[in-house]
Amino acid sequence: MKMMIGLGNPGKQYEKTRHNVGFQVIDELAERFAAPPMQLKFNGAYTILHRPEGKVLLVKPLTYMNLSGECVRPLMDYYDIDVNDIVVMYDDLDLAPGQLRLRQKGSAGGHNGMKSLIAHIGTLTFNRVRMGIGRPTGGMKVPDYVLSTFSKEELPLIEDMVQRSADACEEWLKKPFLEVMNTFNQQKEN
Repeated sequence: MKMMIGLGNPGKQYEKTRHNVGFQVIDELAERFAAPPMQLKFNGAYTILHRPEGKVLLVKPLTYMNLSGECVRPLMDYYDIDVNDIVVMYDDLDLAPGQLRLRQKGSAGGHNGMKSLIAHIGTLTFNRVRMGIGRPTGGMKVPDYVLSTFSKEELPLIEDMVQRSADACEEWLKKPFLEVMNTFNQQKEN
């Protein structure tokens, strides 16, 4: 079984914010695969897909960003999912809006959701899709920035990035993550 995790915050007020691009990828995958309705358990919303490539768990932790690991670890344990069979999609301040970078390991880079995951999973080595949201300008504080919505100019870049992230996840069902990473990291951004 593979597990695809999108990080974000629950609640209508956070739906279209920069911090919720991970949730947007899960929503896109659920729509693409005509997924069954989400179940609410393990401090998260999740659904199980039965694909020709095997079972896939789509997960949105509902613990709020900073406690994401409190949802993911119990799900991994319950379904006996190996750390090599997870991928995490999350927003990244160090990448320009719309930019995508796939990695197999790394630090949290100051991202509290990733800090929580690393602490609960117990390793820095797991598949991830870093989704660019850019850095705040004009003296805006990071917490306010990540909870803000995208500008009209950024929206097409973000929508494209969400699609490409979902494409990468779909490709991962058929190919090793390293191969997917090499393909998607070489693609040129618009």
